[in-house]
Amino acid sequence: MEIERACTSMLVGKKASIDGSVMIARNDDTFLPLTPQRFYMHPAWHNQKGQMLKSWLNGFAMELPADGYRYNAVPNVDYQKEGYYEESGINEKNVAMSATESTYGNERALAYDPLVKDGLDEDCIVNATLPFIESARQAVQYLGNLITKYGSPAGNSVLFADKNEAWYMEIVTGHLWLAQRIPDDAYAVVANEVAIQEVDFNDTDNFQWADGIREFVAEHHLNPDQNGWNLRHIFGTFNEKDRHYNTPRVWYGHNLFNPGSENDPESGEMPFIMHADHKITTDDIEYYLGSHYNETKFDPLGHGDAADKLRYRPIGLNRTQNSHILQLRNDVPEEMQGIMYLCIGFPSFTPYVPFYTNANDTDPSYSSTPLTMDIDSDSAYWMYRHLSMLVESHYSKFIQDDLDYLKDCRQQQRTLLAKFDAEAKDKHGAELTALLTQKNYEMVADMKQRTKALINKLIMKGIQLSKLTFNMDKNL
Repeated sequence: MEIERACTSMLVGKKASIDGSVMIARNDDTFLPLTPQRFYMHPAWHNQKGQMLKSWLNGFAMELPADGYRYNAVPNVDYQKEGYYEESGINEKNVAMSATESTYGNERALAYDPLVKDGLDEDCIVNATLPFIESARQAVQYLGNLITKYGSPAGNSVLFADKNEAWYMEIVTGHLWLAQRIPDDAYAVVANEVAIQEVDFNDTDNFQWADGIREFVAEHHLNPDQNGWNLRHIFGTFNEKDRHYNTPRVWYGHNLFNPGSENDPESGEMPFIMHADHKITTDDIEYYLGSHYNETKFDPLGHGDAADKLRYRPIGLNRTQNSHILQLRNDVPEEMQGIMYLCIGFPSFTPYVPFYTNANDTDPSYSSTPLTMDIDSDSAYWMYRHLSMLVESHYSKFIQDDLDYLKDCRQQQRTLLAKFDAEAKDKHGAELTALLTQKNYEMVADMKQRTKALINKLIMKGIQLSKLTFNMDKNL
């Protein structure tokens, strides 16, 4: 059994970002609101032959290489029931991976290369790839070779990045895939559809693909266009679900980063590669991933009519288990390059906490998540979901308090990161890793203090909003 993630993704080239960093980002959306996750650091290993990776969800199994790099990940807590789904991380070579964006191929193509029931799926794809890759470009070929060998039981798309490049890879049938490099001055937003459009097979700097994909398309008469080779047209879908569940999320992203975009929210021809009208920040990405068609008639928390408010699937959801931004910075030493911004509440209402990825472990409040909520628990997952529930339950009364809190969190994070960078600039190796690990702990503690203060404030405010009240005459 494979359980696909219905996610939303974004990729940003280094000349499109405000500080020259490369960024990839995604919401990990599950089918249930409560699928607890934890955030941990997996240590490197050496000369360990015979290690097996086995899926808990299907019959997939493979032997892992004897050597693997340290990496961080955000897996399910109940992995024996739900599968590993490590989802996202940056390894010690500063290569970032986010997997996966569920992608749906059409029945015409799948008829000739069907999905492989016991192939390599999202539940194991990070475990099988992230510890062994040394650049974003090489990562595409590495994973592509695994898909060729083992097949895939689902359509999946994968984001890779290093300090120079971001790549978007789409696995469109049981064994076929294609990837495109995001231009340095561009961005892309993606939402559960085949996204890549025109492919130039002479441009190997910007495209990679599975052996035989062109011949497969020609043999089975899959290209519907008079001219060109458009991956979306050949392998993708465009149906009622796409028009209401998928494409509006892309439309909203384009309108955030290119205000005035004239595409219809239900158009199947929205561009994959876009050039923003401003330099993109982590704040921009956070807003997009937490958005719900804010300030439009389609906002389910807004003031439109009932039909419009329920017309399209929002971007930030209660079933977003984690939302992340993986940033490779180019204005700091290499050992401090990787930052993972992790939100494990609803991204609409809780902060993205930055973590240096050159670290040995994570705060226990992140690495140990109980399966159920305990009011006395120190769990970050449950603390941030607690806050999310409170804000949404009295949205009109609590949202301004929440927005002020998020603004203060972002400001404090920038202040602390600048301070931590300065403290770390002359340190290297194990000494630097130990320091950055400690700084992660300090960031968690600061965010925890701010969050608990807001929770306490909202609970006291909420008590006064009870409808079980009556104005008494004090003279009685």
